[in-house]
Amino acid sequence: MDVSIIIVNWNTRDILLECLESLEGCGIKCRNEVIVVDNGSEDGSQEAVQCRFPNAKLIENGMNLGFAKASNIGMKQATGRYLCLINSDVKVREGCIDRLVRYMDTHPAIGMVGPKILNPDLTVQCSCRRFPSLWTNLIVAVGLDKLFPKSSVFYGEHMFFFSHDKVLDVDYIAGCFMMVRRETISQIGVMDERFFIYQEEVDWCKRIWKGGWKVTFFPGAEAVHHHGASSSRDPYRFALAQQRSVLLYWKKYHNFLERGALICILAPRFALRLFLGYLIIIVWPRWRPELEARITENKAFLLALFEHVTG
Repeated sequence: MDVSIIIVNWNTRDILLECLESLEGCGIKCRNEVIVVDNGSEDGSQEAVQCRFPNAKLIENGMNLGFAKASNIGMKQATGRYLCLINSDVKVREGCIDRLVRYMDTHPAIGMVGPKILNPDLTVQCSCRRFPSLWTNLIVAVGLDKLFPKSSVFYGEHMFFFSHDKVLDVDYIAGCFMMVRRETISQIGVMDERFFIYQEEVDWCKRIWKGGWKVTFFPGAEAVHHHGASSSRDPYRFALAQQRSVLLYWKKYHNFLERGALICILAPRFALRLFLGYLIIIVWPRWRPELEARITENKAFLLALFEHVTG
């Protein structure tokens, strides 16, 4: 088997079916298998996959185990030389899988590769990132990334200044589409299951680089990503999980002083955003529907910081 395509699903039946349809229609020529790992969906995803795509291997977890653990379950069942992890809200474009496989075959030093990711309107979605640091967090906290969006100095983790039009080795790529070499996984291991969701790809890429492999962006293959299909169902829960994962990553790779400095950067930022959100709603009540989601997120972020400090 050349490539095992692994898709983790949680209550995203309709877009999951679109993802599977795109795989059938993108003209994959290499030997491949499709593995769907379902995290206890209650929207009929399992039955729909079995009915519409009987050749796909369906693994039913019975409960939401998180993205990392579910991905690991799928990878343990995979037989491919390459393991391709794709979000259920991704549509794979023609030739994408074969081009990535060929590129990996001719570049043995690469441990992970990612294609060009497009928005639904086919504009480029920023998928190249650099590892989080105090500098990247400070830049975002004070808004310099917004003031200088094309700067190669004043930017956070997202490399908005990069046009995504050439091959480039990057710190890490967005986790919506990752193709990984089996030998790389055998050396550095599968995903860290302590990351329930978010930051698992950052940690994985960090370990890939530490293991002597490269993480590469390859624009010769393309996929479309509909961002946030699962998280939109429960924004508070996912925002809280995101911040907890960020703090777990910092606990894993940074010392006590660096983590303390991070708290000093993040706490005022989230508190100020929360205060301004409530203030705007008081002065202009009509903005409540637009601001409620942001207020919810900032509450979750502050709660995660509090748990981190007190824990």
